[in-house]
Amino acid sequence: MKKRILTCALLFMVLMLPVAAHAGVGDIIQLLVTITDTLKNGVGQVLEGIHRVNALTQNLQQQVAWPVTAIDQAKAEVAQARNQFAIIANQVRQIDVSSATLADPKQLEQTLRGANQASVRQIQPAFVKVFGAAPSTADATPSDRNLVDVDDAMASASLKTALVADTVSGQMLGVADSLEKQAASTSPGAAPFVTVEAEVANLENQAYLQRLLAAELREEATRLAHANALVKRSAEANRTLRDHMSQILSR
Repeated sequence: MKKRILTCALLFMVLMLPVAAHAGVGDIIQLLVTITDTLKNGVGQVLEGIHRVNALTQNLQQQVAWPVTAIDQAKAEVAQARNQFAIIANQVRQIDVSSATLADPKQLEQTLRGANQASVRQIQPAFVKVFGAAPSTADATPSDRNLVDVDDAMASASLKTALVADTVSGQMLGVADSLEKQAASTSPGAAPFVTVEAEVANLENQAYLQRLLAAELREEATRLAHANALVKRSAEANRTLRDHMSQILSR
């Protein structure tokens, strides 16, 4: 704004040079006084009004829209809460909840509680060592082998899903910690961006929860199917028994 005013003043002086060339010292002084008055009373009042508007806008932002005192207080409370929960979270993580005592069960438990997605392939061999493999054709009927195989498959799949979920939970905790740090130090204008990040993280968390729910539903469906298979087998055995009894009585 000041550069524009100086430019206009210089342009005005240049335009007046032909007149000033034929004027005396008093006329030149009068011309300068006129220019000064114009800048002071005309443009100066406009600049003063602009400064007042800027001051009012800044006061509105700092006192009403984003009060600095309230923002600093909120940041302090967030930092305090974060420190308290961080201490509790560290204490919880340090609690050893492992319960297996034998070698093979302990290996399976350590794999499942490791929260390392790369260990998914280690679950199946550890699972077989603890729960055993499917019986051979010489030791069980085809229907029994099918039931054992599908039950083991669903149980193993659920354990793998739980391991992946633990890994994702650790990642989500890292995201939550990052958002807490941003909330404690971000500027008021950046608050909507932090809110969007939190909403996206919440959607991702909901998606993983849905996957866990789906795994639980599959396991429950398999359990019901297993129970129904036993009922069907009992019905088949009863039918076979009736056929045999009919053959015996018909002799």
